[in-house]
Parts: sequence; C-alpha cells; structure tokens
Amino acid sequence: MRVTKFEHAALTIVDLGRTLVIDPGSFTAPLGELEDVVAIVLTHEHADHWTADHLDRILGMFPGTPIFAPPGVAAAAADYDITVVRPGDVVEVEPFRLEFFGGRHAVIHESIPVVDNVGVLVNGDFYYPGDSYVVPEGRAVKLLASPVGAPWLKIGEAMDFVLAVAPRRVFATHDMTLSVAGRDMGRARLSWAAEQGGGELVVLEPGEGTDI
Repeated sequence: MRVTKFEHAALTIVDLGRTLVIDPGSFTAPLGELEDVVAIVLTHEHADHWTADHLDRILGMFPGTPIFAPPGVAAAAADYDITVVRPGDVVEVEPFRLEFFGGRHAVIHESIPVVDNVGVLVNGDFYYPGDSYVVPEGRAVKLLASPVGAPWLKIGEAMDFVLAVAPRRVFATHDMTLSVAGRDMGRARLSWAAEQGGGELVVLEPGEGTDI
C-alpha cells in the first residue's frame, strides 16, 4: 500500500492498483494522472479539503466514484452524491477498509462555528485525523499523517497527538500555510514526538510517497 502526499492536506493511497483519494482542496494542485480511483474521502467541509473542481475532475475520469464524508460535507456539497459517514462507521471499498473516528473539527475560535469532521483509518495501518486530534484508540498505527500548520493548531498539541497515537512512522501534512522555516520546525517537533514511542519521521514533499 503506497501513501502519497500532495499539497496541503491531499493524499492518495494505492493498493492492488486501486486508488483512494483524501481531501483534495483549494491549496492542492490538480492531482494529474490517477489510476482506478474507487473512493474519495472528505474529512470535512472547509474549502482547503475539497473543491468542486477537484471532484468534477476526478468524477469525470472515474464516473460514479463514491464520496464518503460527514453530514456537513453532504450539506455543503449538495450537488454531489455523498455517502454520509459518522464516527464508528466502517466501510469496505475493495481493497480498502475505512474506519471513521472523531466527529468534530478542532476549535479555531469561539466566534467560528465548529463543523463536522471525521478521521479515517485505512486498512488498519494508515491514519489521518482531518482537522482534529482524535486518536484511533486501540489501533496500532503503522503510518500517521499529522497536521503541522493551521489556524486551529498549536504545535505542542500536535506533538501530544503523535505521542498518543505512537505510530511506527509519521509525516507532516496540512502545511501550505507555513513558511519553509515553520514547516521544518514543525517536522522537527513531530520527529521528537514519534521517537518517544520508538517511531520515526518520514519527510515527504508534494508528490512523494512511502510504502506500508
């Protein structure tokens, strides 16, 4: 199973020649050549995690691809056929098993409404929390995608999140709002947190991937 990072929060996972796309949003360049997309996961409704342009492009290449997302996305993307998922749901889209966690976006500020958000665990090995620090309790995560820069994010809380998950490996995502210096500093903090549990940081630039 190969996980590839793209700009900001967008990811693809390829297994047995089939592709899962996660959170292609407004800070993400067109994903280009994709192979046999069988599902799309949108963790929440904010524009940096989905756009109509991205969905139209993917659905144009792979008509009928199911889109899994929480209720807030179904309301915000009413022109699309969204399959609503909630924390505790498990979905099988061969060869992917998707388990959903959480339910709510991390708080940005008391003046800004908190929206629906789901984290997703893929095939029991790869976890991405969306915009939250929700831990997939009781799961042994081999690869974690940890947000590293956001209006809602404090790096100490991101470090605590990595400490709690204790993945074998972690890479930084949700990073387009950061300077190069800020991104590198955040990566260093995540690296320290991963090492406390015997794990390590994987440095991925957009378009680069790693195997599980």
